Amino acid sequence: MILVPDTSVVIDGRVTALIEQGEYRGATIIIPEAVFAELEAQANQGREIGFSGLAELQKLCRMKDEGLINLEYVGVRPKLEQVKLAGGGEIDSMIREVAIAHNATFLTSDYVQAEVARAKGINVVFLRPEVTDNFAPLLIDAFFDENTFAVYLKERVAPYARKGTIRESKLVTIRDAPATEYELRAIAQECLERAKRHPDGFVEVEMPGVTVSQIGSMRITTTRPPFSDGIEITIVRPTREVSFDSYNYAAALKERLNIGNGGMLIVGTPGSGKSTLEQNIATYLSAENYIVKTIESPRDLMVPDKITQYTALDGSIAATGEVLTLLRPDYVVFDEMRRSEELAVFADLRLSGIRVIGGLHARSAPDALIRLASLVDLNLIPQIVATVVFVKDGDITDLYSVSTVFGVPAALERIGDPQVRPIVRFTNIITGVVAAEAFRYEGEVTVTSGGGIHPAEQPQTPAATVQVINAAPTEVAETTATSVMESAADEDDDDASHIPPPIHTMPTYEVTEDNPAWLVLEKEIQKEICRFTEGEIIVRMINDTKAAVYIEDTDVPAAIGKAGKNIAAVVSKVGVGIDVRPLSDLPGREVSTPAVPAGTAAAGAFKIRSEKKQLALICPEYSNKIVDLFSGKEYLFTATVDARGEIHLARNSSIAMEMIRRYGAGEELKIRPVD
Repeated sequence: MILVPDTSVVIDGRVTALIEQGEYRGATIIIPEAVFAELEAQANQGREIGFSGLAELQKLCRMKDEGLINLEYVGVRPKLEQVKLAGGGEIDSMIREVAIAHNATFLTSDYVQAEVARAKGINVVFLRPEVTDNFAPLLIDAFFDENTFAVYLKERVAPYARKGTIRESKLVTIRDAPATEYELRAIAQECLERAKRHPDGFVEVEMPGVTVSQIGSMRITTTRPPFSDGIEITIVRPTREVSFDSYNYAAALKERLNIGNGGMLIVGTPGSGKSTLEQNIATYLSAENYIVKTIESPRDLMVPDKITQYTALDGSIAATGEVLTLLRPDYVVFDEMRRSEELAVFADLRLSGIRVIGGLHARSAPDALIRLASLVDLNLIPQIVATVVFVKDGDITDLYSVSTVFGVPAALERIGDPQVRPIVRFTNIITGVVAAEAFRYEGEVTVTSGGGIHPAEQPQTPAATVQVINAAPTEVAETTATSVMESAADEDDDDASHIPPPIHTMPTYEVTEDNPAWLVLEKEIQKEICRFTEGEIIVRMINDTKAAVYIEDTDVPAAIGKAGKNIAAVVSKVGVGIDVRPLSDLPGREVSTPAVPAGTAAAGAFKIRSEKKQLALICPEYSNKIVDLFSGKEYLFTATVDARGEIHLARNSSIAMEMIRRYGAGEELKIRPVD
């Protein structure tokens, strides 16, 4: 018998398995050069299937030496043009041509390849994927016991494992002898083949240098050069099942789920138990007759078969989200949102009306709010996330509701700023205490501690009663910066209220002479910025990690540079963040208007004072008069001067912005009384 196997059966090891069973002993096996070329290309890319296929060919060579089979290599290597067309079946066609030329039986486990071969009249043996529950123990099983939930193997390093539970675990060395490259290759190949044949196994990710496979409850991640500096295999599995009812605040969480009034975030650090809680929630909702789907990459949640698990469609999570909107699920559980694309899909699904539960890596619930604020408008966040669950050491430590109110943030109230503004609040569902607040302050999204104040004790204005009068056009948005400062309390504080510490302090302009370190930094920043401007430079340290730099309005673009290149270089050198602002924005600063022609200066000159909320035009000689403002001969607007001789403009109004722009451009600004 003459057999020609294609790449698919070589990779999965079926040929040698059949020979060992005695089925094809004494047969002549012909390996086309196209098979060698394809496996070599995959191995060069660091793909596990390439190494698995080459190992199978080496095994066939040993069987030839033992006299079990006859082995021949025929054909020609594919040309570059044929390799480029491999996705369209060009390499498969070359392999079929070898079978036709030698009147051989064609072996394949590729359904399309088998159908095409039959259409060409080739004698085909289609080896269906072998699925069975009767498997011998894996090599990696020797590294596990009942208390082990993670094993780490790397060549030239002694194997070690993490044992215990999520709450109490320790890292221990399994054996003294280091793992060898040959041993790890054998383990990787065995895991790959088992993942393809196991009824609950699959290969999740196959990229150059990385293979992620799932075998039952075990997730095996294999990396190899050039992605890593050596072969490394990490195996993770759960050690125990956790009942949903055993979690802290399980009853309150179930109530929030049944209300279903918004999205939910499961927040915690890596390994804190987020995925275990997610699969418990998914199982509970499915049992309550909700249609539940999951989005996972890789798919490792252990959920009932009734729940369909989806991964990235053609490599895109966004495409998966589009399909899910057509399936009309009640809930979507989004495991491990790591990238901005995934967070955007979470928001899109929620705004489309689907109830979404997502896992997010963050040290605290407010940190998760900051990540959301970088993607969507702050006031939109409560429409996307209604509940935040903070998980630590495998249990729920905090439950927060997310809402928007109008009032004075606690942090601003302490410094005497009475301005009412929209506030996104984190309120502890159990204690009713405001744990954190997020709001806009001077163009930045700021997150502060709620100060432990109960909402009833803090003045606020209901959203329904707020009116906007004479609203000015929206100010051109600058790049939103989210400021996160060091925590005032230890992360491991066991206080029963679990109130997050302040993670942002408000800017204060301190006297730098009393802070020598700040004075040195200001001088260093001034020295670096002077390369981009010859005008006045004023540096104010806001805190230990951020400074505000005020320069001439016309020099701001040059200081920032194309795509922020210049200011990024300065930040890298001095080691603190820098906010470049026009000199006209310096609080309390008075500047004279540009010079006007002789004979009109006394009648037309005025000063501009830039304040935080308004722009003041100072012209005391025109008190209580109606005046026109001009730029050269161009009329700008008409205004009434108050009794103090000032005209006040809202700082974010289009007129004020135009005045600042024209002043910065050096235009001739003047005032003329209306007769």
